[in-house]
Amino acid sequence: MNMESAPANAPAPRIAPLPRAEWGDDVRAALNDAFAPTIVERFLDTSPEAIPVPTAISTMMHHPTLTGPWLTFNNQLLWSSTIGDRLRELVVLRVAWRTRSDYEWVQHVQLSARYGITDVEIEAIAHNDTTHPWTPFERAALDAADELLDDYVIDDVTWAALAIELDDKQLMEFVFSIGAYTALAMLFKSIALPLEPAMTIPACGLPNA
Repeated sequence: MNMESAPANAPAPRIAPLPRAEWGDDVRAALNDAFAPTIVERFLDTSPEAIPVPTAISTMMHHPTLTGPWLTFNNQLLWSSTIGDRLRELVVLRVAWRTRSDYEWVQHVQLSARYGITDVEIEAIAHNDTTHPWTPFERAALDAADELLDDYVIDDVTWAALAIELDDKQLMEFVFSIGAYTALAMLFKSIALPLEPAMTIPACGLPNA
């Protein structure tokens, strides 16, 4: 995918990431709630070779007692999906673009490549290309995301189309997934969460461009 470097002139965040030097036992507890011990230790590493902590996580650690359970919930949607990784990423991309969340968009454009989502499909999501040959089920899923964002409910026709392939548990998770990533987009935009240096801008651009 043709990408450009993230812009260096982003506005200052309203809430800055919490430096690792200021992390206390409550942050460690939040990380332990959400991640495997090996990942927690990597996040807590303060050596020069330490991996960067995602800005979203380090910023949310201003409220670790909320962030721990949230990350556990979000990780369930992200890593133990019952609706399938490709379907989740298609609708998360639609949410990210519709909510104009640059951080969420770039993050999930990069993640979606793992699940076979193509540059053409990403462009179609961004520009609501109704001529793109989605499967009927995928078209219904994208319509459902739009309906939830516009009217906070999936209409009967779209729900019936989803129910052809999703059972009751999966239908609930589908709605939770859209709601969770809408909530994250609200947070990221409200705190002016900047793109990270390692992030690159997709060829189709940013939602706020």
